[in-house]
Amino acid sequence: MSNDRSAFSAAEQGLGYIFQSRFALLKVLDLPEDGAIFIERNDDVEFVATEDDSLSLASLKHKAPGDRLTDLSSDFWKSVRIWLKHYEGTGRGESNARFLLYHTGSVSPGSFLNLFVDAKADDDTKAEAAIEAISQTSSETLLKLKVDLNRLGTDEARDFFGRIAIFPETSRINEIPALVDQRLRTIRREFRTPLFERLEGWWTNNVIKLLTRERHEPISVQEVSDKLAAFAEEYRTDNLPINFRNRMPAGEIDALHDQRTFVRQLHALQLSEARIQFAIIDYYRAFEQRSSWARENLIVSGEIEEYEDRLVEEWARYKEVAFESLMDGSQEEALLVAGRELLRWAERDTTQLRIRERVTEPYVVRGAFHILANSNPVPRVHWHPRFLEHLAEILGVAA
Repeated sequence: MSNDRSAFSAAEQGLGYIFQSRFALLKVLDLPEDGAIFIERNDDVEFVATEDDSLSLASLKHKAPGDRLTDLSSDFWKSVRIWLKHYEGTGRGESNARFLLYHTGSVSPGSFLNLFVDAKADDDTKAEAAIEAISQTSSETLLKLKVDLNRLGTDEARDFFGRIAIFPETSRINEIPALVDQRLRTIRREFRTPLFERLEGWWTNNVIKLLTRERHEPISVQEVSDKLAAFAEEYRTDNLPINFRNRMPAGEIDALHDQRTFVRQLHALQLSEARIQFAIIDYYRAFEQRSSWARENLIVSGEIEEYEDRLVEEWARYKEVAFESLMDGSQEEALLVAGRELLRWAERDTTQLRIRERVTEPYVVRGAFHILANSNPVPRVHWHPRFLEHLAEILGVAA
């Protein structure tokens, strides 16, 4: 199948929106911790210094490779219109805003826009060059902007254009993860990629809340630092990340008709449908969590197997206690009581049986027991004292 894009493709525009969020996250990692950030408020991204309430309004332009900024580039002049409106609306010379253009392209040689790249360029020269450039155009859009600029006095024009800085050849969206990686040097190298993915997922969720106005306050740098530290704690050698808390299996949970062995074991104890549903959820979360750890290479060879062996041994020990009073002729009611007690122990009294010392999430242990109860062809743990006998009969009939 061809990967060529249609002439009507909006891929670059789509990348531009995603770029705003990812680039903002990168910049947050470099900001002082008293700062904060808005997305799509007064500009694409807005950096706020809470100490003095100063603002940096940033326009972000993720363009096709080879794109260049020229004297009449709309990428620059559209941003100027946005900035000018903010400048006038916040007291002109009294405004506390700076204006930044981050652009993945280069600035054409000889363009006056190079003055805004050079931090040492004189503000008067910037203003004069910009006004001269806009006066040479017949573009209706730029002529309207020229009228707006004419409302500024000479000193105000100098002040306004002196606040503008251009950052050409800004890193492209696919280059940002490597730049974030460089800022995570306190994290073990093999854990940086999954940690970044989790941080970006959390960040994207908060950006969406900002854009939908579910969240009204900016995302603070301290908030990002705290979340990063919390994630980093999960990647220590005595810990593992927990990222399936509150996750649910896709589709309806059919506790009555689920034919997996661990579910059949629970039916054998005549448990309520609600209890079986919780067990299915624990199984799902533990199974998916293990798969996630394996994909991210967070568990060492044989670690899961050794953990399961520990659980099976502890189960065998408590089974002898729970079944101690049973005899060959024990009635079904006594068998159910003993089996339910064994299951209760596995679900409630095993929190100390951790795969690693700081992995305390209950579904990891509860789900692990259900995974063991689902082993084929014979489950490694069982609850009802006669379940294995019943299973052998069923398998014998099936054979």
